[in-house]
Amino acid sequence: MIERVSKAALFALYQFTIVLGIVLMPVAVTLQRTVGRAPPLHRIIERVERTYEATA
Repeated sequence: MIERVSKAALFALYQFTIVLGIVLMPVAVTLQRTVGRAPPLHRIIERVERTYEATA
């Protein structure tokens, strides 16, 4: 039961980070153009993806 809830919560977190990456894409593009450096959103998404796949 606890494992099932844990997997569901991790899946929700994974989906949330993907949505967050999509929503923040315009901010990342703007920062890339003005500052020359984009925020490392891909690292967060990859880390959560690895964790989710390890438990699935």
